[in-house]
Amino acid sequence: MPSASLLPTDPSVLFTTAGMQQFKPYYLGEKSPFGPNVVSIQKCIRTSDIEEVGDERHLTFFEMLGNFSFGGYGKKEAIELAYTFITKELGLEIDYVTVFSPEKVPLGDWRKNVKEDTESFELWKKVGMSPEKIRKEGIDNFWGPTGDEGPCGPTTEIYVENIEVWNLVFNQFFCNVRKELSLLGMPGVDTGMGLERLAMVMQQKSTIFETDLFEPLMKKIPPADEKVKRITADHFRAAVFLIADGILPSNKDQGYILRRLLRRAMTYAKVNNFGAEGPMELLKTIIEAYSIQYPELGTKRQNIIDLIYEERKKFLATVERGLGELEKTSTITPESAFLLYQSFGLPFDIIKELDPEKTKNLRHEDFEKELKKHQDLSRMASAGMFKGGLADHDPKTIRLHTAHHLLLAALQEVFGKQVKQRGSNITQERLRIDFSLDHKLTDEEKQKIEDMVNEKIQEGLEVIKKEMPKEEAEKIGAEMEFGVKYGNTVSVYFILPMPEASRIRDGGAIGKDILDKVFSKEFCGGPHVSNTSELAAPLKAGEPRPDGRGPFRIVKEEAVSAGVRRIKAILQ
Repeated sequence: MPSASLLPTDPSVLFTTAGMQQFKPYYLGEKSPFGPNVVSIQKCIRTSDIEEVGDERHLTFFEMLGNFSFGGYGKKEAIELAYTFITKELGLEIDYVTVFSPEKVPLGDWRKNVKEDTESFELWKKVGMSPEKIRKEGIDNFWGPTGDEGPCGPTTEIYVENIEVWNLVFNQFFCNVRKELSLLGMPGVDTGMGLERLAMVMQQKSTIFETDLFEPLMKKIPPADEKVKRITADHFRAAVFLIADGILPSNKDQGYILRRLLRRAMTYAKVNNFGAEGPMELLKTIIEAYSIQYPELGTKRQNIIDLIYEERKKFLATVERGLGELEKTSTITPESAFLLYQSFGLPFDIIKELDPEKTKNLRHEDFEKELKKHQDLSRMASAGMFKGGLADHDPKTIRLHTAHHLLLAALQEVFGKQVKQRGSNITQERLRIDFSLDHKLTDEEKQKIEDMVNEKIQEGLEVIKKEMPKEEAEKIGAEMEFGVKYGNTVSVYFILPMPEASRIRDGGAIGKDILDKVFSKEFCGGPHVSNTSELAAPLKAGEPRPDGRGPFRIVKEEAVSAGVRRIKAILQ
């Protein structure tokens, strides 16, 4: 089967991350028009390890070799085929394999009650693996589902020269959005083997970047630190494939990832003297090398190069500002180094390399702590650990949560609907919102936004929650939080005057007459106050504040990264 696009049909995931994604319906009972057994070489993008790229074997874009069965064969045949292919066809020696065991799964994890995969253990023994080379592992040996729900099951991994080269997934279960498992009517086999890792082992190289897949690319990169060259090659390669599949640089979803990859690679390219031509020769080499297998790269060659160079032109000014900030800073601390990385895209290695004197006390582990702090907050938000980014459900936090909704709506009133939330964090003391905007707010703009939020507080608007199908919520224009995956039914919070609020509360249809009165509508799990006048507590609605201003105040506005601003605000 040909590779599917990097843009998946499943809306709950950003990219195609595995070969099985295009075959998902056939594991769930739909008849495969290609027969019960297929193979593919799938283009994949995985973004979870972007910061790891540059070591011996991590990549963002890679090709996955896979064989799949939808009721055609099972564990026995899959393990026998894999063992024969690795040891006989390729002539490699297997160091060890792993199988799933719930004993290695942490308490409280939804996979804890899955039975141990004793069948795979015994099958490996039958093909000749000694028991000491069959290791029992936990959640790393249970794969799936991709997206919110779908097929999943225990896996067995094959390691050669201490590198995982092949993962055999046995899709036995269906996992729903609540992480509840039920047996599939027809068990399936789904295997994935990274081409680049396999090439590294077969060609007896110490890194994937020394293989014949990367050697022509590395030759087109000027002399630099080896890690820098690897990142540059990986990121530009990934960008070429993303653009070929129709993804454009932007500040949201897949486009945001593409822009991040391009800007990181471009920073390295600028600092390491690619010259006025930039990465032109590298891009041409990538396209030429892969056009045989993926002819669309050749067809779209000029479009890919033009788009990357347009993005490069926009970004070089940002890099210049970052380098200027670096020059102005007397001493680089972990916090200021992270700010340079987050706001201007300057990686740690470049910061250290450009000014050894200012960074002599800057340690990579301290920078990593700052980075991890940021990543942990991002993961918690995307995992829904704090609903809507709330630290807790204290009444003060809840009031600020509602103010957060008013603030986003006010930003969109002033700057247009293209303003989108990019992150949030709300505590008892203050709210923080990250949002897409291409310029710093003027004092006049900040005052206008403050006044609008305070006006809505004094108007005493109703705050009501309505459960509805996700499709309907999208149709009426409810705001979705960036990076959050939603089920088929969602909660939407509306902020609007009383007559219209009553109609929604009573189950009436949400027509244009109601939508025209709505100030804010967002996908949200809550909780919120019931009326915006509560944000002015302890004063009564309509009663003037002692200082003549409303309770809502913006206390700080700053850049987070290119095209993303941050506001911190309080309720006095």
